[in-house]
Amino acid sequence: MKRNNCFRYSGCAHLGLLALLLFFTAGAPSATAGDAEAGFSLTCAVRNALENNYEIRAFKNTLAASNEDIGVARSFLLPKLNFEERFMSTTNPTYAFMAKLNQERFSQTDFAINSLNSPGAVNDFQTALSFEQPLFSKKAYVGLEMAWLDHTARNEEYLRKREEIAFKVTEAYFTVVKAGKQVTMAEKTLEDTREHSRIAESRLKAGLGLFSDTLRASTAVTEAEQQLISVRKNLAIAGRYLSLLLGMQETVDVAGVYPEIPVRNMEYYKNAALSRKDIKSMEAMHEKAKKSIALSEAAYWPTVGVGGSYQLNDQHYPLGSEGSSWIVTAFLKWDLFDGTKREHELARGRYRTAEAQERLKGLIDTVSFKVYESYLDIDEAKKNLELSQSELKTAEEGKRLVKTRYENSLSPLVDLLDAQVSLDQARTNIVVKESEYRVAVANLCYESGTILKDLNIE
Repeated sequence: MKRNNCFRYSGCAHLGLLALLLFFTAGAPSATAGDAEAGFSLTCAVRNALENNYEIRAFKNTLAASNEDIGVARSFLLPKLNFEERFMSTTNPTYAFMAKLNQERFSQTDFAINSLNSPGAVNDFQTALSFEQPLFSKKAYVGLEMAWLDHTARNEEYLRKREEIAFKVTEAYFTVVKAGKQVTMAEKTLEDTREHSRIAESRLKAGLGLFSDTLRASTAVTEAEQQLISVRKNLAIAGRYLSLLLGMQETVDVAGVYPEIPVRNMEYYKNAALSRKDIKSMEAMHEKAKKSIALSEAAYWPTVGVGGSYQLNDQHYPLGSEGSSWIVTAFLKWDLFDGTKREHELARGRYRTAEAQERLKGLIDTVSFKVYESYLDIDEAKKNLELSQSELKTAEEGKRLVKTRYENSLSPLVDLLDAQVSLDQARTNIVVKESEYRVAVANLCYESGTILKDLNIE
């Protein structure tokens, strides 16, 4: 994987600290062009997560381990070479007779009856170098194919995990942007309520207002300050969670604006979903399950191979060579009856193949439903966003009119405060609805398996 160049750890670490300092001294930044230059983009965030996220890094090790399983399966087809050193001291007639022969020091006197029946203690150092090479092992061939299929499935799971992390980072990124906008809205609310309080005090000083109005306005200011504290906390938590997904300890800063993710027609997402990585993984697992049937059937075949050894024997020293010999062998091993083990394994393989096939069908149908649902979620979120924009315009105009009436003693303060509450709700609603729309688009990309492509990562 190439190193990401659009984001550097040290630079963003200092940037994050600077952002926090500015955050607690001057409030959260608004989504301006300067902020976009100060923070980093969603694409950079996703790329860094794909390199440094803990789940991704752990899955890489899982994938590497499954790749080693291929080597393990291949080893059953390769020659085995063994070295062995043994020592034996015996008065057993048979072993004593054999040891002297192997040491090539057997003499005529060793044929004496007493020597044969009651030999003295004989020491033997035996050095052996042996090998075994299978020539035909159907189980080993099938096992190697299954290891490849398992690795293929794991690799597709890894690719799907990358898409999952990309979606999580996108959600977290949008949450940070939403929280920043909520801070901006809360600051506007505080500014408005302070203006209401100023007007109430001015009217009181001019003898046109009530002292109770100043108290109500002051209470509204306090509530706005409390709300600002809460949303600032939410922004800090959202930024910290994004850092966690990026595999970092420091809070990072973002551009503060939503990136544009294109929305295409339904057929595009339906066709793309058929190639989703988890579907490809399940297809590989289905093929592996079918190979388990072949593995069970392979147990009916014999195993053929060759082997041999070179042996040294000495009565005094290890690795000694008083006598030497070699053996070359060929073998055929055929399990004629194993207590019906193969029959049960064959039946088990067929059941697991049927299970994998049903799971694959179910996954394909589920993915199709998820894409359909996600596409409708976008339509719903878009319409709700449009309604919230209309709601905000209405609330702003309503608050302006009530404020004018209050300043001209045509409406009580409570009407102005109610209008402010409606405006605050409209502001919050539009921020939430915009975030929901952006998340809905990202979710459709994730469900269809196109998120990395749509984010210009791949």
